[in-house]
Amino acid sequence: MRRIFFIPGLGADKRIYRHIKAGTDADELVYIDWIEPERIDTLTSYAQKLIQQYNITQNSIVIGNSLGGMLAVEIANQIRLDKVILLSSIKTIDEAPFYFKLFRTLPVHKLIPGKLFSKMGALISPIFGKMYSVDAFLFNSMLQNTSPVFLKWAMGAALHWQNKTIPANLYHITGDKDHVFNYRKIKSPTVIPGGTHIMIFDRAEEINVILADILKD
Repeated sequence: MRRIFFIPGLGADKRIYRHIKAGTDADELVYIDWIEPERIDTLTSYAQKLIQQYNITQNSIVIGNSLGGMLAVEIANQIRLDKVILLSSIKTIDEAPFYFKLFRTLPVHKLIPGKLFSKMGALISPIFGKMYSVDAFLFNSMLQNTSPVFLKWAMGAALHWQNKTIPANLYHITGDKDHVFNYRKIKSPTVIPGGTHIMIFDRAEEINVILADILKD
């Protein structure tokens, strides 16, 4: 029996995967919930905590969306996974957008109260892509239910991520309309035409077809 782990993105929870169908009835599907970080945690140390908390072992499969994809890479750098699959994410700092460097220099996120992050859904959702009303409601619900401590920590940890290692058995799916992570900077992705940063909502059927092909072995 394979174990397939799903890691959500920043400001999201396991509900982000509600339309994603991966694996077979014989697989164990594990949806990861965020745990509270220590202030000094990096994505590397946080990934180690997820490995321990969820008993992620060698030959597991890890699927990560956005920030979850970056953590999936960190997990794969620590234990050899059977497959690591990124959705709307990046695998190295070389694929990060220019504003990562800008906000490291000018850490505006440190000036914003943590509780305010969870109420900014209406402001940031247009950057992610157009959402149907039901998806917008879910997006805001997930954001509001995410720990403000985690949100603020995760933003800083992502901005300071410096990974340059591409793990073995990595598959990368992204959209060419993603305004968060530009597909042109990503090395060897599978590109979904018209896919935005939240294509996990509205392009799930296409993602599922690709996942089925990756996981069929």
